[in-house]
Amino acid sequence: MVDLTKINNPSFIKQLDNEQLKELATNIRSFLIEKLSVTGGHIGPNLGVVELTLILHKLFDSPNDKFLWDVGHQAYVHKILTGRANEFDTLRQYKGLCGFPKMDESVHDVWEAGHSSTSLSAAMGMAVARDIKGEDNYVLPIIGDGALTGGMALEALNHIGHEKTNMIVILNDNEMSIAPNVGALHSILGKLRTAGKYNSVKDELEYILKKIPAVGGKVATAAERVKDSLKYLLVSGVFFEELGFTYLGPVDGHDFVDLERNLNYAKKMEGPILFHVITKKGKGYRPAENDKIGTWHGTGPYKIETGDFVKSTASAPSWSGLIADTVSEIARDDKRVVAITPAMPVGSKLEAFAEEFPDRFFDVGIAEQHATTMAAGLATQGMKPFLAIYSTFLQRSYDQVLHDISRQNLNVVFGIDRAGLVGADGETHQGVYDIAFLRHMPNLVIMMPKDENEGQHMVKTAMDYNDGPIAIRYPRGNGLGVPLDETLQPIPIGTWEVIRRGTDAAILTFGTSIPMALEAADLLSEKGLEVMVVNARFIKPLDTHMLDNLFDQEIPIMTVEEAVLAGGFGSAVLEYAHDVSYNAAPIERMGIPDQFIEHGDVPQLLAEIGMTAENLAVEVHGVVEKYVLKRENV
Repeated sequence: MVDLTKINNPSFIKQLDNEQLKELATNIRSFLIEKLSVTGGHIGPNLGVVELTLILHKLFDSPNDKFLWDVGHQAYVHKILTGRANEFDTLRQYKGLCGFPKMDESVHDVWEAGHSSTSLSAAMGMAVARDIKGEDNYVLPIIGDGALTGGMALEALNHIGHEKTNMIVILNDNEMSIAPNVGALHSILGKLRTAGKYNSVKDELEYILKKIPAVGGKVATAAERVKDSLKYLLVSGVFFEELGFTYLGPVDGHDFVDLERNLNYAKKMEGPILFHVITKKGKGYRPAENDKIGTWHGTGPYKIETGDFVKSTASAPSWSGLIADTVSEIARDDKRVVAITPAMPVGSKLEAFAEEFPDRFFDVGIAEQHATTMAAGLATQGMKPFLAIYSTFLQRSYDQVLHDISRQNLNVVFGIDRAGLVGADGETHQGVYDIAFLRHMPNLVIMMPKDENEGQHMVKTAMDYNDGPIAIRYPRGNGLGVPLDETLQPIPIGTWEVIRRGTDAAILTFGTSIPMALEAADLLSEKGLEVMVVNARFIKPLDTHMLDNLFDQEIPIMTVEEAVLAGGFGSAVLEYAHDVSYNAAPIERMGIPDQFIEHGDVPQLLAEIGMTAENLAVEVHGVVEKYVLKRENV
């Protein structure tokens, strides 16, 4: 048995026969199941690509040959084979091994991605660079079937096929992205799965055609037509070949003989190849294999023997669940309410809505741009679409939010899930940019609740609002456990609330940063400073009436946000101060600095950038002292 922690590079795999590869595959699965039971991670996707990853490293020469893992959450086996098994105890933990490919971890990681559907475009760029430089290597994007619902992947397929670029596209088809796949492309792949006899029959026909004497062009042309007709007879649509690819498959992604034979065939061919591999997500671990809804796509710690997840001690409802349940409550009386999600029904906790209102629920697959403009179309017809989308994925719909929704001032409700730092998934998933890229859009309202009770009232506010688009930000994880009012009430747009009185300074913040601000105010009170804490729940529009009152008091102001400072909430306050020519007392800001925040527990990440109650208290105290000293010297 190979000691996985002793592997330095994958070259040893080239010497292994199929029986040794099978033993290594079993070893890797056991390793992953054991390690991820402690750290959590993307267990299902990686168990499904063990054989595929092994055969790729056997037949190709990484990093000279380029492996691009679309999304990246299927790269754990690749990391093991490239010398990182001894770091798996730190997977997705602070300063530990990243859960996605990372260039500074290994030369074998040639592309970093946490969002799907990017690998084909990047692969095209690498292949073009190879050809311009006259180099000779293979470029192999490995893309999941779910990622093909992303428009960017289809754009790349179209271009690659048009240019006839030499490339082997590995389509890893496990019928799942996170949740089960949807859409017409999924149906096409389903037909291809059941048409596996095409290649073998085609090979037999080619053998027969070669035996036909050369009696002229008409016979040869007729023979080619027969062969082409066979495609349409056995493979409905011939989707990829019509795009300019040579289609190979479907191939059993867990059969080393089948994989090796067909990949060796692909290596000899010119032009773009679509290598269709069928795998089983979660293979080798029964709880993950039996998963039908995406629960085992990415998990926290679990018990290996039973597959039971290690339960959180939190008694409060999850933020996603609270928001989704409130949308369902309103939808029972308001037939206009429609819920849309881009492949995240489980993460966004919309399963109950889908079951109760099947005709008003739409999972559009990994297609954020389409989801956004579809919501716009619904709004033009008097419907009330609720688009549940993670902050990190909303980035992909920027133009649609601006051009199709905000510009037309349409009544779309955005449920911006995972707003703020998300922790283990790291820099590609931190939801800290949405305020900065939404705040400048005309007509758009942005709000974030301080707790679950205010959260449910914000859903009511959004559903009652008929003056344009409105967004509710809410974090990952669970709420605070506060009591919930029985009756939903709308909150006046653009109003803040004072949750702690004070006359020496004011902290303006919202959402997850409010507990930190209150703790800092307590620390400052012990030093003789009474600091006001304001729940600035509307990030746009600002509560300019309250700001004017604060300006009249001429006390220092500190804005705090778990979001990027550049273009954020604090910037909005400074802009307003400039517009009204206010400069009496200092306005300082605390938030995410101009850097990408990597993976780790959220408290650790916040501490690293100085966003703690203790540091906030020090900062406010310093500002107040300087301001008092300045006034005394005037």
